[in-house]
Amino acid sequence: MESLRLEIITADRVVVSDEADMVEAKGTLGEFGILPGHIQFLSTVEIGEVRYTKGGATRHLATTGGFAEVFEDKVTLLVDAAEFAEEIDVDRAKRALDRAETALKELSEEDDEYRKHELALQRAVTRISAASKRI
Repeated sequence: MESLRLEIITADRVVVSDEADMVEAKGTLGEFGILPGHIQFLSTVEIGEVRYTKGGATRHLATTGGFAEVFEDKVTLLVDAAEFAEEIDVDRAKRALDRAETALKELSEEDDEYRKHELALQRAVTRISAASKRI
């Protein structure tokens, strides 16, 4: 069976360097899925889950924004941060969720701090969701 080469890279480390049967991520225009033989493209990556399947097993990662490139059966994701579901500290993510929700209740959308807390909320929700899918 054909496979893809997957690399997920942050400024700190190479998080994934592996073969995959399929890769799914959240782009600016919505979810996208990559199978072997996919057309080449570039996309932004939004805060969300990245899933990849290898040999029938699916791995889940929580990722922040970045870029995706598909070229000749190689998928490269350059993201600000990425962590496997089993690496996520759920209690910490829940505390971050609570802090973001509290801050957002006290701010208006015009406030300079609003977007910062909105992104923190998205990251926390993504981390909690990904953690619920641990292997």
